[in-house]
Amino acid sequence: MKVLFVGPSLHGLMRDGVLDGFPELECRPPAGQGDIARAVRDGATAIGLVDGRYEDVPAPWHKEILWALQLGVAVLGGASLGALRAMECAPFGMIGVGAIFARYASGELVDDSDVAQSHGPDELGSMPLTEAFVNVEATIRAAECAGELAPARAERLVATAREIFFKELTLESLAARAETDARERRRLAAMLEAHRVDLKRRDALSLAVRLAALPDSRSAERPAWTMATPAIWKRFLEGLDG
Repeated sequence: MKVLFVGPSLHGLMRDGVLDGFPELECRPPAGQGDIARAVRDGATAIGLVDGRYEDVPAPWHKEILWALQLGVAVLGGASLGALRAMECAPFGMIGVGAIFARYASGELVDDSDVAQSHGPDELGSMPLTEAFVNVEATIRAAECAGELAPARAERLVATAREIFFKELTLESLAARAETDARERRRLAAMLEAHRVDLKRRDALSLAVRLAALPDSRSAERPAWTMATPAIWKRFLEGLDG
């Protein structure tokens, strides 16, 4: 069983827990603390982490990922919270996928909020309500490459986008912050929408391809390191069934 934790990054591409074109993957909502460990308990042979929860519940614990790796479960991360966890856990064997992961791994990106976005509940398919900064930045660069924005103007827009709180960041809110004239705001928003780049979706789909290609069995090899199992970890595992 291959489990993919995903929500807003692939909104609209999933039906009844199945991602279009990837019937071999079991899609679960964005992961909160305990969800990765539950997937391991459920028999997952490989796990892909794209989207995660971090406000209403604690985010996935690094220890869950290490436990999965220690048991021979391949763990991939990319696109969103998965890219952050992959960067943090790469030394232990977690596999990072995509351009966003590469930028975190290189130190070009450092802020968690660069991939954060507000979204609806699981029941509505985690519909995105805002835009992640990495997508807005990529959109601005695409418009610049198309000759729609002068380099200096593009730099100002990127700086303005970074100033907007992630729960308020959309192409429309960026245009509103950048332009005082209503007509120019509409023109800028429409132009950006025409060049919109969904970098998170690209990376999430790349991760799905990598996950689907893995063998549906746990590795017999074990990492060279050994995970400590303090009492708090044992209580955590016991609490998964509560």
